Amino acid sequence: MADYYDDNDLPRFADIGRDRKDLMDRFFAWYNATLEEGSLTRREKALIGLAVAHAIQCPYCIDAFAQTSLEAGSNTEQMTEAIHVASSVRGGATLIHGLQALRAVDKVSM
Repeated sequence: MADYYDDNDLPRFADIGRDRKDLMDRFFAWYNATLEEGSLTRREKALIGLAVAHAIQCPYCIDAFAQTSLEAGSNTEQMTEAIHVASSVRGGATLIHGLQALRAVDKVSM
């Protein structure tokens, strides 16, 4: 599995659209539009992206949004806080699903 993630793949991301460039172009148009300044700054959106990248555990996204966060003016302290927010949300989601296990146990125990 050590060879599964290849640093050289990230710069080649657009290659996935070689057989359906029209779909890749639409994806990139939408993706880039989501990162434009709006109610949230580019920096805030990059930090959100970094946090989500960690929550979904995408190494390519982590690399891309770590760089984007720095370019948008974030520092490692802010990036670390964003990562901790994602971790706590994911941890909370794991814990709340524990209620499902308790319900299953309660059904069997009755």
